[in-house]
Amino acid sequence: MPGTFEPLPGGGAAVALDAVEISIVRSLAVQLLEMIGPGPAGDASDDPLAELFADGPSEPPADPVLRRLFPDAYGDPEEAPASPEEAERRRARSAEFRRYTENDLRAGKRDNALAVIRDLDVLAASAAGGGGAVLRLSPEQSRQWLGVLNDLRLAIGARLEITDEDDTDLLYGLPDEDPRKPIVVAYLWLGGLQETLVTTLMP
Repeated sequence: MPGTFEPLPGGGAAVALDAVEISIVRSLAVQLLEMIGPGPAGDASDDPLAELFADGPSEPPADPVLRRLFPDAYGDPEEAPASPEEAERRRARSAEFRRYTENDLRAGKRDNALAVIRDLDVLAASAAGGGGAVLRLSPEQSRQWLGVLNDLRLAIGARLEITDEDDTDLLYGLPDEDPRKPIVVAYLWLGGLQETLVTTLMP
């Protein structure tokens, strides 16, 4: 899967994707959307102020993927607190921060995933003949795509239990018969897309 993003004159980015690549990214984006969860319920208040000040969850998600997507804001997870009191202070600060920010974070990730899915649906129609198509993104679309590619890699990394660079290096040596191989290939390919998209956005 050799597709890489290249800068467009005047800003934005472009990448050539074939029908299989379009299908893979779309399927992963749909799964990401399902993990993030739906927006406000249909019977939610019509008052925008009520929606703005609605409290989010105060505890971290149980699912390791969602914990990776919505990590605690305070404290290094690799660093043990110096005392039980420090642990409690850290937990209270994280809970308060999560309560007031997670709903907005989820909404942003949801909007980005939906935008990527729509972009891919348009692209798939162009590639309906079985060949490829070129995805052209504005600067704003490029930032949405970058967010989704990052979230997809975080989610897949959590499922593969990747915690550092050494874990990533081991993935390159997996035998073809390893059941993780397809998702590892997707993880590494998404990393290449993400890296080249970052490059196009650099001034």
